[in-house]
Amino acid sequence: MAERYEVGGHARPDTTPGERISYHAGPGTIYDPRTPGYWDEGLLKSEVERAFEICHGCRMCFKYCDSFPGLFSLVDDKHQGDVRALSPEERDRVMDDCFQCKLCEVQCPYTPREGHDFALDFPKLVHRYQAVRHRRDGFSLRERVLGNPDLAGTLARASFGLANVMNRVSAHRWFMDKVLGIHPQAHLPDFASATFEAWAGKSGRLAQDTGHEAVLFQTCYVQHNEPQIGKDTLEVLEKNGCQAKCVGGLVCCGMPAWEHGDLDTLRKQAKQNLDVLMPHVEAGSKVLVINPTCAMMLRREYPELLEGEDRERAKKLAEAVRDTGEFLWSIRNEPRADWSFQSSPGSIAYHAPCHLRAQAIGFKGRDLLRKIPGVTVGTVMECCGHDGTFAMKSESFEASARVGSKAFQGMQAQEAAQIWATECPLAGLQFEQHAGRKALHPMTILARAYRKDGFPAPVAPPREEA
Repeated sequence: MAERYEVGGHARPDTTPGERISYHAGPGTIYDPRTPGYWDEGLLKSEVERAFEICHGCRMCFKYCDSFPGLFSLVDDKHQGDVRALSPEERDRVMDDCFQCKLCEVQCPYTPREGHDFALDFPKLVHRYQAVRHRRDGFSLRERVLGNPDLAGTLARASFGLANVMNRVSAHRWFMDKVLGIHPQAHLPDFASATFEAWAGKSGRLAQDTGHEAVLFQTCYVQHNEPQIGKDTLEVLEKNGCQAKCVGGLVCCGMPAWEHGDLDTLRKQAKQNLDVLMPHVEAGSKVLVINPTCAMMLRREYPELLEGEDRERAKKLAEAVRDTGEFLWSIRNEPRADWSFQSSPGSIAYHAPCHLRAQAIGFKGRDLLRKIPGVTVGTVMECCGHDGTFAMKSESFEASARVGSKAFQGMQAQEAAQIWATECPLAGLQFEQHAGRKALHPMTILARAYRKDGFPAPVAPPREEA
């Protein structure tokens, strides 16, 4: 007898073994949390089986994360091709192996973005799966800690540098491994002694009113870990005639919480960011985002995950969001654009961040680097494997390094490149740990190239000035 699930108050028979699973979108194909069926575990199970059946038949996404090889191995080697035979624990394992790089959605021909009848969005299905599971089971201490980078940054500053020291002490890292499940060898970023926002306030760059051409969404990583990236970004923007302002009160974009299904925390953080940014957006400002993950969240996720007035505000915000390189590329031919570089890094190995690819806006940071005289750029399109907190967890640290190995090899293969570049700061850390060289943000490279002492190779002055 077929299993039965309660769906919307009505009993629905599940498909029986041997019965064909339709590839076409059905009642369980739901990605909007406002839809009641989003939280229905019976509908979710049927949708997971439909997605598994499609992916099992397609197999295009065999090289990204371990979700797909793991699924194919279970279906082929253990369950004789029947995706419905996977146990709940096996389904959990497949979903937990997804770290939301989004590359399967980028490559998949069956997505809503492509207008296909299958309407398959595997990363969003994983988000839904995690949200339903954690609403039922609750969140672990590690998920709560890693899901709140702002709290971690605040506590680290309160330690007056002790947190950075302790993160290098083997006994402390053993404790973190046992209590929080953070791998003892994972390279954790240092915390800055002062936030980017504090620097912006002291330097007179915090907006006191609205009506500016652009405001900066610095991201929690720049806020707490590497304020210099934000400073370099402002330097490059100002050099090109854009007096972008910073705004006080911004918090994490919410991706660290959402990657393990914490919708409530995401919505709380999104609401605060909307409250801070919307007066500027309503006054016509662009919102320039330093980290591609945060830009993706503001541009693509907020309008689909928030509720009521916040969802409507999020749609307006999304229209104003720009990647910093994307914005500078859009003004490259205006009279104010200034490409008078004074030093050159020469050959650059550039890594294309997964979440920049997911936005389908091109690699404008890379293209801007080519404006520096003497620069050649080689591009690596493989995932680095860091993906937020995935590289930090005890159970996924080794998988993270393995997934990123092709990116490491691709960057190292560009032997002439003395400088590595990527818009993703966490990818920069991943390369530093596993490939021996930290990748710099394109805005940092551009800022240094404007200075005579930024790089060893000077840029010759234009012929008419020589």
